[in-house]
Amino acid sequence: MDSATPRSATHDRWTDPKKRLWLYGLVVPLSPFIAYFLVEYLHLGVFWATGALVIAVVCPLVDAFARLDTSNPPESVMRTLENDRYYRYCTYLYLPLQYAGLTFGCWMWVSQPMGGAERFAMAATLGIVGGVGINAAHELGHKRTTIERRLAKIALAQSFYGHFYVEHNRGHHARVATPEDPATARMGESYWRFLPRSVFGSLRSAIRYEKGRLERRGTSFWNLRHNDILNAWALSVVLYAVLIAVFGWSIAPWLVVQAVMAIMFLEGANYLEHYGLLREKRPDGSYERVQPQHSWNSNHVCSNLFLYNLQRHSDHHANPLRRYQTLRSMPQAPQLPAGYAVLIILALFPPLWRRIMDPRLLEHYSHDFSRINIKPEKRNAIQARYGGRS
Repeated sequence: MDSATPRSATHDRWTDPKKRLWLYGLVVPLSPFIAYFLVEYLHLGVFWATGALVIAVVCPLVDAFARLDTSNPPESVMRTLENDRYYRYCTYLYLPLQYAGLTFGCWMWVSQPMGGAERFAMAATLGIVGGVGINAAHELGHKRTTIERRLAKIALAQSFYGHFYVEHNRGHHARVATPEDPATARMGESYWRFLPRSVFGSLRSAIRYEKGRLERRGTSFWNLRHNDILNAWALSVVLYAVLIAVFGWSIAPWLVVQAVMAIMFLEGANYLEHYGLLREKRPDGSYERVQPQHSWNSNHVCSNLFLYNLQRHSDHHANPLRRYQTLRSMPQAPQLPAGYAVLIILALFPPLWRRIMDPRLLEHYSHDFSRINIKPEKRNAIQARYGGRS
């Protein structure tokens, strides 16, 4: 674009080429219904896992063949784009479809002649719906409007992960890319080691932050109305109680399975977003401000459409209140070799993960191990394996 072009002219010419594409993300909450029709007409029980297949197969294939999207909206349209309510409705619409799909899945468990593997496949589909639902809650929970914050808690209820609402905003964003952050993975730390550290560390952190907030307000931690953790968990208790009352106790184990899978999906994203990245300390012992180089980014199209631009993670940390449609690609940020869909699966296999990601991390820091967030007990072994400056 010519620098002499008036801002008003730029504004008039520019339209969001992805505006209608954001609706494709609703394929995920619709996947339980799609699964039913595929099984009904193709007579293959594997399609009960349609939600997982969309994320593990369809999304990576589209990402592989589609051109990377590095385009950013012009600064002159940012305010208008931010205020366009269409984009909010795309996230709002996820929630009724999410819960319609969950209810439908419970009905399938009790009404269809499923074997154990097929029931697990449906739990996998619902787990993906819930996991992406946590991401929808992530988008909503960062906003200042009361309705969006309440919707965030509703989106989290399926996965019983309501404390994420507190920990992510108050803990993770303050401590990201530091050893103190339970949701930042360290070099040499496998996903399977990271998973319990992040789950239980985030829970402890959320309780600490919420207890401190309520104490400052002179309110008891056990005040259900004001405690953002307890009232979010209460939504999950009510949801599960209603579903079990309607469909019977036989669905209870599968509700647990789908919640675990949703949490594993979220923590897979957490694992890769800041793997090995480290903010430097200032002379006074505090950490430097979060910079683009402290988050792994990806410009793969399909993954970004399904995850509301979560892969433009550096801009999200720089501007947490910015809505997903205005998040910018940042070339100075370290880039992932594929979209989240592929890398979350890769993370399940630590040797493959290390082979793909460790060289990229080392290159990002010019093999200077002093600048990398390394798991302490693995530091000597990692330096011996790769060499470099300590």
